[in-house]
Amino acid sequence: MAVRESTPPAPASPGSSAAGTPPGSATKKDFVKEQSAVDDDAASFAEHNAGPELKRRLKSRHLQMIAIGGTIGTGLFIGSGSALAKSGPAGILIGYCFIASIVYSIMMSLGEMATYIPVTGGFTTYAARFVDGSLGFSMSWIYWFSWAITFALELVATGLIIQYWDDSLSIGIFIAIFWVVIFVINLFPVSWYGEAEFWMSSIKVITVIGFLIFGICINAGAGQQGYIGFKYWHEPGAFAPYVVDPSRPVAKWVGFWSVMIQAGFSFQGTELVGIAAGETEDPRRNVPRAIRMTFYRIFLFFIMTVFFIGILIPYDNKDLNNSGYTAAASPFVIAAQLAGVKVLPDIINAVLLTVVLSAANSNVYSGSRVLVSLANDGMAPKWFKLTTKSGVPWVAVIFTSAFGFLGFLNLSSSGSEAFNWLLNISGVAGFIAWSGILIAHLRFMKGLEAHNIPRSKLPYRASWAPYFTYYALFFCVLITLTQGFTAFMPWSTEEFFVAYVSLILFAVMYLGHKLYTLIVFGAAACKPIAAKDMDVTTGSLDLDAEIPDEVEEPTSIWKKIGTGIMG
Repeated sequence: MAVRESTPPAPASPGSSAAGTPPGSATKKDFVKEQSAVDDDAASFAEHNAGPELKRRLKSRHLQMIAIGGTIGTGLFIGSGSALAKSGPAGILIGYCFIASIVYSIMMSLGEMATYIPVTGGFTTYAARFVDGSLGFSMSWIYWFSWAITFALELVATGLIIQYWDDSLSIGIFIAIFWVVIFVINLFPVSWYGEAEFWMSSIKVITVIGFLIFGICINAGAGQQGYIGFKYWHEPGAFAPYVVDPSRPVAKWVGFWSVMIQAGFSFQGTELVGIAAGETEDPRRNVPRAIRMTFYRIFLFFIMTVFFIGILIPYDNKDLNNSGYTAAASPFVIAAQLAGVKVLPDIINAVLLTVVLSAANSNVYSGSRVLVSLANDGMAPKWFKLTTKSGVPWVAVIFTSAFGFLGFLNLSSSGSEAFNWLLNISGVAGFIAWSGILIAHLRFMKGLEAHNIPRSKLPYRASWAPYFTYYALFFCVLITLTQGFTAFMPWSTEEFFVAYVSLILFAVMYLGHKLYTLIVFGAAACKPIAAKDMDVTTGSLDLDAEIPDEVEEPTSIWKKIGTGIMG
């Protein structure tokens, strides 16, 4: 295997300065020299570094669309409607802009680590290597669980979406059909997953761009309402009260804060680029490109969309609070109905089916790769690392996919209640993962400094670090701790546990792993990893290597936006 693992290294070649060096303490030059002795072909070097038998078959266009697909989902197509009802047009715009700044910081932090060490599982591995084994263990398992249980949710959503056309059909039929479809796609080589995600994400992109053009036309007076402008910002108003007495000023603040929490959930999935880095061709070039374009995607797909939703629909429209996963709950459809366009609901419903299938596809892919990462770090059974000849971790795919059958719980009322509790466990996992990424990045920078590796030589560097990283970490933790604030207004024991059961589970897993480590390995093993002891070389790329097939970066703003959309 081309990367060094926790086993003792092979004897150094004669004359090598690494001879007699303890594991993990060899310099980067020694490591590259050893690699050259095994295989001096750069492409083969990258292939080996992908992890346990996985293959680097994701092309640049695949990674670009995975980055897009991770951001555009039901949170934007459906969840943005209830967000508007809670906070008003100004509240939703400010809230999404604020969360977007946090997400951009997270993506830059992740990009710096993933381009230098593009390993399978990405940030779940970084937490264990740069911070603490217990943090890596607890964060990885709860993150995996969130993807596994969300896979079941997406399967249920497919049935609800199709019931929009014929409510006599059972949801169970479509849970079974689409489970097989997603399972089969993920058993094929990773390039199949990338190709499927490319085309499904393309549909999302076309839909959002089409809605933006539609919004401009309707706002200018093309619909039955005539010219709209910003009239809904004046009546019923720019900010909406929420939960508390509308006459109290704090009611609008509560609405604003609740939409930030909801926006955070909508943005979750952007970190998929970090997980896919271990199977990406030429990660030194392709991962930074995907990260850099994050800003333009966030601006176009989220900020512009919520802006037009806010000027086309009054926040007191009763349809915004329509629960469900069908077109009836989408603000895209509500805007069309207000404008007198009748054909759009069926089109949006078809797009929603593509959206949830894309999400389900990503759920199984990312969940299986997190399991591989856990097994590679000794935190899960080693058989999760078993792969096919094409490099597919088939055991991890089967295990993750099996949780999709939990969707059948929704066929009974009592089972549905249990299923909702499971979903609440997964709800905060994204914020926990984001916090872990940011903490790992702060420690990663300390590790580089301790090993005399200048950040200036990295393939990609996070801007404004570490200050921007601290900024994002503070608000990630704050939102995580306050996301269940409605349980206190007034106090509700059931709502409290529904909101915070995931944090409780995370704490139990973290402390449980600490206790296990203390008993088995002693007190010394429980301490956080010191900067000088960090492994910042295993799986890393050669900083002095030439970047092959370099492409010309877009220079004009329009070219950058175009590249940001389609890769």
